[in-house]
Amino acid sequence: MNSEFTIAVHSLVFLAYRPDRMATSDVIAHNVNTHPSRLRKVMSCLKKQGFVVTKEGIGGGFMLNCNPDKVTLAEIYGATSIGSIKPAWCSGKGDEGCVVACNMAEVMDHIFCEAEQQMLVYLQRTTITNVLERVRDAQRQK
Repeated sequence: MNSEFTIAVHSLVFLAYRPDRMATSDVIAHNVNTHPSRLRKVMSCLKKQGFVVTKEGIGGGFMLNCNPDKVTLAEIYGATSIGSIKPAWCSGKGDEGCVVACNMAEVMDHIFCEAEQQMLVYLQRTTITNVLERVRDAQRQK
């Protein structure tokens, strides 16, 4: 899984926490603890998918453009990270004489695809509001 997913979820939860206010990329990046340019890349993806809107100029920034009760983590994962569970490198070599070496990459591809599907089923059960509630619960327990 890549960090864009975490940045996206954190940013959307932060915006859901303050639904009536715009937040600049600097403010969100500080809250997420990442560089503003990295955050803007992720927010651009979220904007293309309709999760946030932007306003340019003084008083501008990002604002939530979705219902946090309905947006699931599976949707955010799909927008930012689909396919990232599979590593870039896979063992084996197709032209080897060994049955293991010849087939390992294909078998592992299927395993990673199945794992990602199971993860999406799990992430489908959690909304942005659910994450915000968990954040609030964690704060109350301190």
